[in-house]
Amino acid sequence: MQFQTRCVHVGVNKDTAYNSCITPIYPSSTFYWDDLNTHKGYDYTRSGNPTRKALEENLAALEGGIDCKATCTGMAAITTAMHLFRPGDHIIAGHDIYGGTYRLFADVMTSQGYRFSFVNMGDPENVRAALTPETKGIWIESPSNPLLNVVDIAAITEIARSAGAVSVADNTFLSPYLQRPFELGVDVVVHSTTKYLNGHSDVVGGCVVTRHEEHAERIGYIVNAMGLGCSPFDAWLVLRGVKTLGPRVEAHQRGAMALARMLDEHPAVDRVYYPGLESHPGHELAKRQQDGFGAMLSFDVKGGRPDAERVFSRLKLFSLAESLGGVESLVEYPETMSHASMTLEARREAGISERTIRVSVGIESPEDLVADMRQALEG
Repeated sequence: MQFQTRCVHVGVNKDTAYNSCITPIYPSSTFYWDDLNTHKGYDYTRSGNPTRKALEENLAALEGGIDCKATCTGMAAITTAMHLFRPGDHIIAGHDIYGGTYRLFADVMTSQGYRFSFVNMGDPENVRAALTPETKGIWIESPSNPLLNVVDIAAITEIARSAGAVSVADNTFLSPYLQRPFELGVDVVVHSTTKYLNGHSDVVGGCVVTRHEEHAERIGYIVNAMGLGCSPFDAWLVLRGVKTLGPRVEAHQRGAMALARMLDEHPAVDRVYYPGLESHPGHELAKRQQDGFGAMLSFDVKGGRPDAERVFSRLKLFSLAESLGGVESLVEYPETMSHASMTLEARREAGISERTIRVSVGIESPEDLVADMRQALEG
């Protein structure tokens, strides 16, 4: 089946009693056994649930993995994936990754004995130079959050293989509709399903997709042992959202390209970060490893923080909020919101400034979004 057909049909036909066209929600916390040795495949929802399993089948099929575990949040998915490693291991990550991931790595996991190097992954040689005998993992985020830097995923996974390290890619920004990291050599893929996979800003969730049996077994064990699985209702919401992933992303991209082109020419804007622009340094690489440029972009206003605040205060269609990937357009300020958990030095090293605004472009009319952003810049 083609991608959009899998979105609609995988994980759906589960109701043999009434032939429901929609996957049922199984809210039961517990399932009774037939006898002391057998049951219908489920005993307790923390360990497994039919609705959650349906979502996991769907997401594994979309990414091209052998298994998937759906978690209660995107950060739970990242935490789960990091349990492929042990204290004392060294992990290399991008210097411009999502602030919540940076906080988990630099604060929580570092205090538990894990060691991290944050490098500019735009040049794969920086990753190679950071390798040590203790390097066990390489964390990839492409395009990066919030500056949309594009990483040569195939080159990084080759470095990981040569070092005997596990490569993990956060594919949240693009979704499997636009990028499938397994095809580029990645070992494990994570998502915040809150974002494009669900797409309606009404659930928080995550998932970890694997393509190696040993990783699948470990991830499944951790999700059960730590109680990180998502609820049946949340799983159902994401499975519902996935059905329209393709059409939604196409609409998102149309608006993002229109907005990026306007911003790129506007005198009040200093720089636009969007791989779809030919001027973006990762444009050609994005064309090779992605099926589109996505709907996330950032830009730097000319001036300083007061100029950025003026834009936020004048916008009518863009809500000031941290999330992304929903049908509505959002703007946020990485300096005090999504990346506030990074140190000031780390933000500046990553290229995030007081002039930076991140935009999640929704599915509204591109003409309306462009007009709203233009009037906010010119007010």
